[in-house]
Amino acid sequence: MSQTSYSRLEIDERGVAWLTLDRPEVHNAFDDALIAELNAHLARLHEAAEKGEVRVVVLGSEGKSFSAGADLGWMKRMVEYDFEGNLADSRKLSALMHGLDTLPCPSVCRVQGAAFGGAVGLAACCDIVVASEKARFCLSEVKIGLSPAVISPYVQRALGERQMRRYALTAEVIDAPTALALGLAHRVVEHDALDDAVDAMLDTLLATSPQASRATKALLAAVAREPDSEATREHTCRVISELRVSAEGQEGLASFFEKRRPAWHPSENNAAEPRS
Repeated sequence: MSQTSYSRLEIDERGVAWLTLDRPEVHNAFDDALIAELNAHLARLHEAAEKGEVRVVVLGSEGKSFSAGADLGWMKRMVEYDFEGNLADSRKLSALMHGLDTLPCPSVCRVQGAAFGGAVGLAACCDIVVASEKARFCLSEVKIGLSPAVISPYVQRALGERQMRRYALTAEVIDAPTALALGLAHRVVEHDALDDAVDAMLDTLLATSPQASRATKALLAAVAREPDSEATREHTCRVISELRVSAEGQEGLASFFEKRRPAWHPSENNAAEPRS
């Protein structure tokens, strides 16, 4: 008897990876089984992105909700865990957030509805969040005596410390326009236009240099850790110098001066071969 799968990973011929939560019957709530699946998918995506086989990752879900956060059954089991059991469980969730946050390639989060608890962390770990007008976000943990501890580094980075204090302490629901104003979402569209908006973002990302996208994402992470040190300044100089002399850098500059599209542009029919 095959084990039930709560998520799926599909990679199309363009190198776009679609990572989808597939538990709509429980509003895509996650438990230890789903977290393990997602960590396995992310390990594969890290390797594929490093090789240039995956250019963009889209995180989404089935059904009306993006994710309700922690599964009730999982929470009931956690009540019975001792400290060490809870610590081991939390570390797996932390690995999920870190794995999503550190993907070498750009990531897009498609939020069609409610994103509560840890699901806010999933959105915050993605580079770009495209949300439906029906999207709702909530750091709901304090209402049940808990804390958004594991996701806090990522959500606070997205919201800023001052706004994080408010929403983590009040557990207020953040509607889509407010999420946009706070920087948690990058674009909010009518619900029926959500897929078109995600597709438009993919077209934009796929028109960029794959190598430059990976290098820029890694560079921004390094700059965020230590913005104005001598080591960071030297690192930025080396990154741009390496890109300028690379094959893609040379092609990008040549295409600019020759007023043509670069070889990696989708319209140049250089899309990646289909992958399973």
